[in-house]
Amino acid sequence: MKLNAFFHKDQLEFHPKYEWALGNRIKHPETTKRAENIFRSLKSQNWINLVEPTSIPLKAIRDNHNYQLVTLYNTAMALEDETTFYPSVFPQRGKGKPDPTNIHHAGFFCFDSGTPLNNKTWQAASWSAASSYYAAKDVLNGSKVSYALSRPPGHHASRDTYGGYCYFNNAAIAAKVFAKKGRVAIVDVDFHHGNGSQEIFYKTDKVFVASIHGDPREYFPYYMGFPGEQGTGDGLGHNMNVILPTGTKWPAYKKALTKTVLTAVKRYEPDYLVISAGFDTYKHDPIGRFQLETKDYTLMAKEFAKLKLPTVICQEGGYFTKDLGANVIAFLEGFRSNL
Repeated sequence: MKLNAFFHKDQLEFHPKYEWALGNRIKHPETTKRAENIFRSLKSQNWINLVEPTSIPLKAIRDNHNYQLVTLYNTAMALEDETTFYPSVFPQRGKGKPDPTNIHHAGFFCFDSGTPLNNKTWQAASWSAASSYYAAKDVLNGSKVSYALSRPPGHHASRDTYGGYCYFNNAAIAAKVFAKKGRVAIVDVDFHHGNGSQEIFYKTDKVFVASIHGDPREYFPYYMGFPGEQGTGDGLGHNMNVILPTGTKWPAYKKALTKTVLTAVKRYEPDYLVISAGFDTYKHDPIGRFQLETKDYTLMAKEFAKLKLPTVICQEGGYFTKDLGANVIAFLEGFRSNL
């Protein structure tokens, strides 16, 4: 059996050139080279089947995101070629009424200065969402594991906000597909907290969300990702955040993953699993600050594979482009015996 990997070439049409980080203008880390490197690595493996998704039904996006976000991205389509819009005004919510047809109101929906809009944002983001949507459909159709090369990534996007290089929450879209059939667990192993996934499912017991990440007091997104955030209402007890210190290596990471997170996942007894697979935990990553090695990703995936759950793997971060493809393949290798 082959592992199906979903990706559409139009995901490469979006080219953010720079971002503002802590007051400095820097080269944007979320380049097309990331997806291109992964794609080449996938193509080199005869046990991986590359699949181009068809367009995602708008309802699948609207089930996860406020219509105003969709309207804003459509507004950005009117920008001239090579024109990029960076919000510079971020009004407090509840003070003023936003107009998503006015590009200057984008700051109401955005929570950082590193996630720009241009006339290709909708195109790339919707195809990225389509990759995760059809990966989930593929699993419902009988595949045990499916991979979505989702670029731009998604786990920072909430129902009505975008940021952290994320426009639509691809993992949430896959989880909603599964939730129609049973209980779902999302496990986020990106170096940064998956604040968007947490927000979307914070009040429900239908989806359990767990994230292992660097300390939000020091690292993006700064304002969420703490252990006390455990859900509310029906969702109380269905959200878990595990913070690991800077410099964490595989033995300590494995302990947190297996003893804390996966133990909680087993207790929840999900029918399906979605993994937000970020590789900015890699030792050379310019944004992350853990010390995992390529071989560790295979070991990590094997721990997930032991759950024996129908699984979608959604690509999130990972910005050391040179080794990104190898790290993704190493992770997928951990599931190979389960195909």
